[in-house]
Amino acid sequence: MNKILLIIKREYLSRVKKKTFLLMTFLVPGLIIGMITLVGVLTKTGGDESAKITVYDETGLFNGKFNDTKEIDFSEATRSFAEEKLLASVEGGGFLLYIPKNLEHGGKIDIYSRKRATFSVLGSIEDQVNETMREKMLKDAGIDAATLNKIKPDFSINTKELTDEGEKDSSAGATLIAGFAAAILIYISLFIYGAQVMRGVIEEKTNRIVEVVISSVKPFQLMMGKIIGIGLVGLTQFLLWIVLSSTLMAGAGRALMPKDAIKPKTEQSASQKKATEAMQASQQGPAMSMISAMETINFKYLFTNFLIYFLGGFMLYSALFAAVGSAVDNETETQQFMFPITMPLLFTYILSFSFIVNNPDSTLSFWLSIIPFTSPIAMMVRLPFGVPDWQLALSIVLLICGFIFTTWVAARIYRVGILMYGKKTSYKELAKWFMYKG
Repeated sequence: MNKILLIIKREYLSRVKKKTFLLMTFLVPGLIIGMITLVGVLTKTGGDESAKITVYDETGLFNGKFNDTKEIDFSEATRSFAEEKLLASVEGGGFLLYIPKNLEHGGKIDIYSRKRATFSVLGSIEDQVNETMREKMLKDAGIDAATLNKIKPDFSINTKELTDEGEKDSSAGATLIAGFAAAILIYISLFIYGAQVMRGVIEEKTNRIVEVVISSVKPFQLMMGKIIGIGLVGLTQFLLWIVLSSTLMAGAGRALMPKDAIKPKTEQSASQKKATEAMQASQQGPAMSMISAMETINFKYLFTNFLIYFLGGFMLYSALFAAVGSAVDNETETQQFMFPITMPLLFTYILSFSFIVNNPDSTLSFWLSIIPFTSPIAMMVRLPFGVPDWQLALSIVLLICGFIFTTWVAARIYRVGILMYGKKTSYKELAKWFMYKG
């Protein structure tokens, strides 16, 4: 046991003290938040240039009906159709929107240009055309469009979670995002840190360092020390990222929070409290809505399960990565073994966005969250929708059993492969190594 602890200490400290580790640990949270902020600003401001749309309307229904937007400037045609079309064919000539006379009888609207129109431009034009034609059709049917437009119910559903302590506010969207973020982090970490285990084994094997090391420790002890040490490095980095990101987001939230939102608390009656809450809800902006939604997330529950599935999934897959690293002499030879190992992860990751999120209680989602090779991702996606305690306990127990089993299998391959050099490895060869006695 002492030898394993020494290997863990060596693997952990040698990586944590590297400048690249410190740089990535402190830079990543700032880069992520900065990127999100930049995307939001760029999305809000839009592009620098707006599309110039010349409208050639033969119906006369759209005169003065098109409204300029941030990305489109409309103008009515002043030349003949042939001249406007020729102008649109010149570089920088803009777009020509042609509306035929027989539009109401099956005619097609065309847009001519030297370059292709974007989806957003086409969508904006189609919306305005459809709205204008809708108003005309309502008018022809004797329906007052203004009155009809006023009748637009806008209800939203507040989610209430029923617990043993009573009901409490919850945000399905915020919890789902948190669950997805945890699943994506686990997916990425299994590849990044699992690959580090594999590269470390290959490096020690090719440098013949391992021949010296295993004269003092058993191959199993070396493999376990390497896996646990690198796993602790990943866990340390994640914890620092969470702390730094939370601090930065809290600071950004306070900066974006309206000044009048922070007021000293005074005694209020029940009716005054309800009125105050209603007024604050109507006045709060996106930043306040985001903060309110985040306050409903049970971070302790999610974070605890994240740690369990991160460590369990990492230990399971890292043992297999270590076995692969011991079986080859260089990283290029790992491809034939990597795909079968990572396929369950990739399969579950793809299904998470298309199937599991829409069918969290289905039979397939249940089994994906129970099978050890897929549960680290599938269960984190299912958790926001509520998972029975027995399913969660069964999943964790099977994940631990899966880790023990894969470690046993990997150790039998590792003990032989770590001393094999210059031989092309195949699946048949791996089976022989596994069956060796002693």
